[in-house]
Amino acid sequence: MLTAFARAFKTPDLRKKLLFTLGIIVIYRLGTHVPIPGVNYKNVQTCIDQANTNSGLFGLVNLFSGGALLQITIFALGILPYITSSIILQLLTVVIPRLEALKKEGQSGTAKITQYTRYLTVALAVLQGTGLVATARSGAIFQGCSVAGDIVPDQSIFTTIVMVLTMTAGTATVMWLGELVTDRGIGNGMSILMFVSIAAGFPGSLWAIKKGGDLAGGWIEFGTVILVGLVMVALVVFVEQAQRRIPVQYAKRMIGRRSYGGTSTYIPLKVNQAGVIPVIFASSLLYIPALIVQFTDSQASWATWIRDNLADTSAWPHVVLYFLLIVFFAFFYVAISFNPEEVADNMKKYGGFIPGIRAGRPTAEYLSYVLNRITWPGSLYLGLIALVPTLALAGFGANSNFPFGGTSILIIVGVGLETVKQIESQLQQRNYEGFLR
Repeated sequence: MLTAFARAFKTPDLRKKLLFTLGIIVIYRLGTHVPIPGVNYKNVQTCIDQANTNSGLFGLVNLFSGGALLQITIFALGILPYITSSIILQLLTVVIPRLEALKKEGQSGTAKITQYTRYLTVALAVLQGTGLVATARSGAIFQGCSVAGDIVPDQSIFTTIVMVLTMTAGTATVMWLGELVTDRGIGNGMSILMFVSIAAGFPGSLWAIKKGGDLAGGWIEFGTVILVGLVMVALVVFVEQAQRRIPVQYAKRMIGRRSYGGTSTYIPLKVNQAGVIPVIFASSLLYIPALIVQFTDSQASWATWIRDNLADTSAWPHVVLYFLLIVFFAFFYVAISFNPEEVADNMKKYGGFIPGIRAGRPTAEYLSYVLNRITWPGSLYLGLIALVPTLALAGFGANSNFPFGGTSILIIVGVGLETVKQIESQLQQRNYEGFLR
């Protein structure tokens, strides 16, 4: 593998792409440490030292921003507004006929949908930036911190507008950097920036586990977490690569004097067809009740129940509901992203068929049957992976610091595999051995 890396850097155009990607990553990480105007950076650092910032209401957003959210920097919102807008547009494509027609138009339609995604990203950045500034002004972003109310000393309207516009511009810059990596670098730019944001928190999380440990100065807990993390990575790689291959044969067709078709291929149905989307959906949905309670500051019985059972990530009602929501959204997302009827019609149109299955409706029913069966283990796997920090590592005091679980490990492994495959394909085009043997 190291030899393959060396060969990648020896190839001029591939080396240029790799260095360009690394340069964009450096710029992105620098932006996550530049505070926005109007924020008392000293008080922010004091609150970060006092508060547990890896779990709770803003944990997911902070994860996708590489820790920039709770430091209230220019890239505080990170890549999350773009992820949210992409998911919303993907869901609306199923509902709105106009978007569905654009999707079928090919490259021009995809470019139009991408433009809509950019507009929606900016709108969401304004909305989320306003919410973050309002939360920072009220001191609710760091509950229990002695100087939380002094994070934004000047609470005038002008300062608030400047803060929101700065974070919105930061989000637009992150989106631009991601598209630059996609066009001129290696891999999908947005995925690479997401990968970097999550990986940036790994050293701090691991060291926090070591400092909080009791056995041999914390080294036993540290080593155990590393070992469990490696096992988790191996499991995720195994499941992410697992797929059910549906064989497809195409009949020969005579067009003029030439014969076309007669080939055999397959439809790859992944075990985890939904990816990390169900985990993001479930996390976001569970944060809504806690968000309402936090902003209303209600002391009613329902608010107390939400604080004790839903806002607390270690409470059993939260664990059970989180798991069930992940399973539900896994089936929901697969149902809207993979259309068996459309696949069956396309196969029939080009003379393709599954051996032993009649073309048309029987093919669609067979694909739905297979997809439902492989989605069950995929959804259960997602739920268990997401609950690893809560269930398996509470004994090590790592339930809020453990980096190898939930959303983070799924994204790290998924993006890593796709990027390595892309470098692999480019190396093989130049008759080199790739990474994967």
